[in-house]
Amino acid sequence: MQAGILRRSMRLVCLLVSVPCFASVSVPDDTGQAITLASPARRIVSLAPHTTEMLFAAGAGPYIVGVTEFSDHPPPARAIPSVGSGVSLDLERILQMKPDLIVGWNNGYAGVQLDKLQSLGIPVFRSEPYDFATIASSLERLARLSATEPAGRAAAAAFRERLGQLRETYRQRRRLGVFYQIWRTPLMTLGGSHLVSAALRTCGADNVFSDLKQLAPTVTIEAVLKANPDVIVASSGEEDDVLAVWKRFPRMKAVANDNLLVIDSELLNRAGPRILDGVEMLCRKLDAIRMQSGARR
Repeated sequence: MQAGILRRSMRLVCLLVSVPCFASVSVPDDTGQAITLASPARRIVSLAPHTTEMLFAAGAGPYIVGVTEFSDHPPPARAIPSVGSGVSLDLERILQMKPDLIVGWNNGYAGVQLDKLQSLGIPVFRSEPYDFATIASSLERLARLSATEPAGRAAAAAFRERLGQLRETYRQRRRLGVFYQIWRTPLMTLGGSHLVSAALRTCGADNVFSDLKQLAPTVTIEAVLKANPDVIVASSGEEDDVLAVWKRFPRMKAVANDNLLVIDSELLNRAGPRILDGVEMLCRKLDAIRMQSGARR
């Protein structure tokens, strides 16, 4: 309590004498590493589409000076200069931007690139949201780093409230087994630690490959046939008929009942605040399937 009173007193003094006055701030990133800034971040480079969305939602959008490809939401993000793709960054351009904070996806090769940038002395916030709670807390932590706490707190509270409403709405629905296809060749799905598995649980459904530890494992057609899901969901972004391969197996429950869905991958696969739009869309589609199956009985 004394520390809080001291901080408020320092802010009041700074206002009275009309000089900038900032206390250093330190928050943990998603790996538990402390990120400490001497003053609020004012030149941020975002290295993943979902971190760009988080920063805007947290009120830090005006301070983003660089993004990666596909950082297309919200619309103002499209006007921010690109520093490359998620797997091929222009490190020289990033350094020219003189960032005081880098926020990026801590996964695979992207994590290796974050290591390089951190070795150059730039504070790096590693984003690794594998559950909804981490998305909400990320909004608050990023807001603290950019001194936009009111926006961050409001965004996090709205996220938590909406998530709670979705869970309450669908928690007693009849369980459905779902195969979630993110790529056709090779055939890929998402494991139990991915947010999509949490999205399915929120909707009263289960990922038939939730026991797989990899984030995006490759599976065989035979494995999917053995799992015999009630529903097959595909991410948009591949060929027009991404589910055509399954129509060769009319005895599968999902095919026999025409329970083949395509979901907007930008909404559901990105670990940002808009994921709840994708969750709500998924829940409604699965509920429609429950209603149809009930009518067929």
